Amino acid sequence: MADHEKRAFRSSDGVFCRRLHGVIVQATDYKRLLLTIKTEYDDIIRELKRREDEDRAAQQTVVASMSHLKSLRTCQSRANQLRDRISELQKETSKLQEEMKTQRSSKEQSTWIPGLTVAQSEDPEALVTHLQHLETQRAALLDRRRHCVSLAVKAELDVKLQIAESHRDQLSTENGRLTVLFKHLMFMCDCLSSWERGGRQVPLEELVDSSLENIRQTSVTEDDGLSIDAQLFEEEEPTGVDQSELLTDDLDRFIELFDSAQYEEAALLAARSPGGVLRSLHTMTMFKAVHATPGSVPPPLLFIRSLLITVPPGVELSAPLSVQCVISALQHGALQLITHAVTQNNLYPPRLTFTEHLGDIFIENVPNEPSEADLCLALATIVYEACGLDRKTALSMCRRGLIHSAAEFMKHCKDFTAEDCIWVLCCLPSLSLLQVLTRPQGRGQAAFLSVGQACSTLLADHQQWELALQLLEDFVSRGPGALQDVILEDSGSSVDIWIYIASLCSELKRADLSRAILSILLDQGGTRVLSPDLEGAQLMEHVFL
Repeated sequence: MADHEKRAFRSSDGVFCRRLHGVIVQATDYKRLLLTIKTEYDDIIRELKRREDEDRAAQQTVVASMSHLKSLRTCQSRANQLRDRISELQKETSKLQEEMKTQRSSKEQSTWIPGLTVAQSEDPEALVTHLQHLETQRAALLDRRRHCVSLAVKAELDVKLQIAESHRDQLSTENGRLTVLFKHLMFMCDCLSSWERGGRQVPLEELVDSSLENIRQTSVTEDDGLSIDAQLFEEEEPTGVDQSELLTDDLDRFIELFDSAQYEEAALLAARSPGGVLRSLHTMTMFKAVHATPGSVPPPLLFIRSLLITVPPGVELSAPLSVQCVISALQHGALQLITHAVTQNNLYPPRLTFTEHLGDIFIENVPNEPSEADLCLALATIVYEACGLDRKTALSMCRRGLIHSAAEFMKHCKDFTAEDCIWVLCCLPSLSLLQVLTRPQGRGQAAFLSVGQACSTLLADHQQWELALQLLEDFVSRGPGALQDVILEDSGSSVDIWIYIASLCSELKRADLSRAILSILLDQGGTRVLSPDLEGAQLMEHVFL
């Protein structure tokens, strides 16, 4: 049944039902028959609707099946597209792998010929030029090889050297013993000569016994032995033509070792050069100009280490060379090496020459790491103290935070003046240091630094006036009478100085401090010379207005 037919049937069915209902209501004789007809009609209608619903469900099932079929076809098409894309990606991957192999082989080829790029490796002219350069290097290495020996020969020579040194030590000991014996014999010879010239008044046996006793009592002391050894060594030192020839040989050997990049051997030879010819700034500059292979000790450090270890005792490096050694060592992080050299100067004959510039180098190159920074400041303190630079010694101690130690150092230095204390405070403002210096040293004893003198000087300085104000505020904060006691016990400052301090406080907009100082002066009944003895304070003739 078509859709339009179904719609028409539904419409007519509705009309028929209404009419039949009207007829059943009006008829009375055929009412039962009409109701039976109506019931059968309704059953037919319901059956038709049921079939219609089944047809609609079947149609929906067919539509859904068609939709699933379409989705399946779409997925199959997408799968085919993905297979094609995978195939293309596999082809591109194989191409990239081929390119990677080509690049890897090119890189390997570049490592086969150091100093040449891939393009130069394919250029015949560049290859010929590089070959000539390599041949030149090979000839130089072969020429240098003729001057070298094998490790076995070196080991044999080291053994011979040790034997020779041991024999030398034995001969030196024997020489010392023979020298002492010679001195004893010369003493006996002199005694016998004097005995003969004196007419042989004493028996020979008595003379010999007395002479032997004198020899035992006046035996050769350690100083005599050292002087004898020194004389012997001086006699062994080359002089004249021998010395010039030795210096020439050392210089040639040094240049040979340096040119062959044997920097450690060259540094040892330079440090041991006769007369210190190679212990110079020029040699240090040569070592600074070259670079060692990665992982090895820098050449400047090799030279510095050789200087500090092999230089004979009592021989000082020049001041400029000492400064350059410290600078180079600090640049290469060899702080422990320099620490050993500086502290060694206090225990053994010095090798570094201490100067003010050397101490300044430690201050200027203070590292950021706290422990290393403190070590540099400690080394600077040692150098300054050895040079007698009391100001900078105290300043470096303050920079280390040793305020009380610095104050004790200042108090025990005979030549440390109040101006030196002010200089230290201006270089490194410290309220703690100022309090320690202005504190009375004991009962009835004045402070090392006058409070009035310190405050007047610091307040007049546009960069340090805050430090003086902090000190005055500290006195005021201690309670009533503290500032008065300080002013009255300040024997190094007159009333005029404290009036000047009050005026400076007023100019700095600290009227409270100015009024406190002036009120204390007014309470004393006039202007007076301040004395540490409060009862013996003497008023001046004029009155403070």
